[in-house]
Amino acid sequence: MPTVLLLNAGFEPLRVVSWQRAFTLVFQQKVEILEEYHECVATVSTRFKVPAVIKLRRWVNLKRKMPVIRFSRANIYVRDEYRCQYCHKRFAERELTLDHVKPVVRGGKKTWENIVAACVRCNQKKSDRSPEEAGFRLLRIPVAPHWLPGMMGAIRMKMAPPVWAPYLSREEENFEYLNA
Repeated sequence: MPTVLLLNAGFEPLRVVSWQRAFTLVFQQKVEILEEYHECVATVSTRFKVPAVIKLRRWVNLKRKMPVIRFSRANIYVRDEYRCQYCHKRFAERELTLDHVKPVVRGGKKTWENIVAACVRCNQKKSDRSPEEAGFRLLRIPVAPHWLPGMMGAIRMKMAPPVWAPYLSREEENFEYLNA
């Protein structure tokens, strides 16, 4: 069975939940159904279409609950959308490396603001130079993310069902993925 996109009352993506959890929230009248899949769940007397996108009826403020996001290779790749920040192409995880924008030999630190995803070719071409010295332009300035990739990895648009597309803006392509 498919998973369900859960939106906050203001239509911001919160997380992905199981279809069972979605039905629980529907029957508790905590959410409204915005989109449905073609699949159905049948009881003895009724058939229900499986929700695809649901929205909370009341706003949930999650900012204070947001933990510090762990600095890791996987989270850097997710933050950078699996794109080399120099040639701007998308790559599989195994084809990416991490690059220090300010090289270590010049005092560059291992921080969210100094590490980017790079393809092997661009990383080797850049070597121990700054992006400007290597003739590169960063796709975007690296910053600590404000979203949480979650325990099971982040949803990327190509993995999300097409019915979710109108609810996932460019900035919100990465959000918490929890099978609640």
